[in-house]
Amino acid sequence: MDLRATPENLTLTQRLGIQYPIIQAPMVGVSTPALAAAVSNAGALGSIGLGASNVSQAKALIAETRALTCKPFNVNLFCHCTPEPDKALQSDWLKYLQPLFTEFDVPAPTTLNEIYTSFLDDPDMLELLLVERPAVVSFHFGLPPTSWIDALKRAGIVLLATATDSYEAELIERAGLDAIIAQGVEAGGHRGVFNPQQDALTGTLALVRTLSRQCSIPIIAAGGIMDGQSISAMLTLGAQGAQLGTAFILCPETAANPRYRADLKSPKAAHTRITSAISGRPARGMVNRLITDLDATGAPQCPAYPLTYDAAKALHAAASAKGCNEFAVQWAGQGAALAREMSAKAMVEVLVAEMN
Repeated sequence: MDLRATPENLTLTQRLGIQYPIIQAPMVGVSTPALAAAVSNAGALGSIGLGASNVSQAKALIAETRALTCKPFNVNLFCHCTPEPDKALQSDWLKYLQPLFTEFDVPAPTTLNEIYTSFLDDPDMLELLLVERPAVVSFHFGLPPTSWIDALKRAGIVLLATATDSYEAELIERAGLDAIIAQGVEAGGHRGVFNPQQDALTGTLALVRTLSRQCSIPIIAAGGIMDGQSISAMLTLGAQGAQLGTAFILCPETAANPRYRADLKSPKAAHTRITSAISGRPARGMVNRLITDLDATGAPQCPAYPLTYDAAKALHAAASAKGCNEFAVQWAGQGAALAREMSAKAMVEVLVAEMN
């Protein structure tokens, strides 16, 4: 079914081929094909994140999701700029981290690797999407070239992209995409800021209200949304749908580990903070030593994304090998304390009931 072959006056749910105006956020490292399929089967839009996957891994994730659902689902790509090599910056950062590695009896890495390839540098991933033709594709951290967007549109794929301010939203609309994910500063993990040096830090409420008046394509609210009442509020402000991430982390279908789940159900969930020191891009997570020790006063400038992330992952591996879980990445939004534990199907049903 070509979901784009529809009149312009169709609602967002009609364009996406879903029953309810709810999207489960992609959440690389947490979301799974089982989660995406369960959400889609319940009448919302499930998502899988391909930002950390190569082409063969992405193909396998799409196939696994399709084996579990015949409903539309979203695949998400990272469109970040390739980091410029800066050996001095990397050296200073690794020297800064050395005492933490020493604490766990391992040397700091001597080099940092670009662990995630940007979609912008991966034409083979584009070819995979054109062959597989998932119902929905979304972009984070920017937009691919116009020719790639046009090719995906010709393939009948509905296209979404994240905006964190009015300028990014204008670029998305001008590029001819189908809807804008308006992601406020309350959101957990990495927001889709195009240029981290120009982060407006706009809240979800103000962003949704502004973009719903500015843009002619549908707006999807994201950031700090944890229940049906909040979804309804965003619809009142002009959004046609809502994307929720942290609200789904405690579902049994996610890949969240036991410590992550326990901390999300503890008082720690009430304390989140934005830092660039984990990955090189601003991201919000529950506060632990990974944030407080890396983002301390006097810290040098961290390398660009995703080079900094390579160091953080190595530090977590060293700490966890010694039984310390304080250096785990635990992304979560400002509404994390409202997280509930239930199946993905039940979560969608509860959200819909609360909306009504």
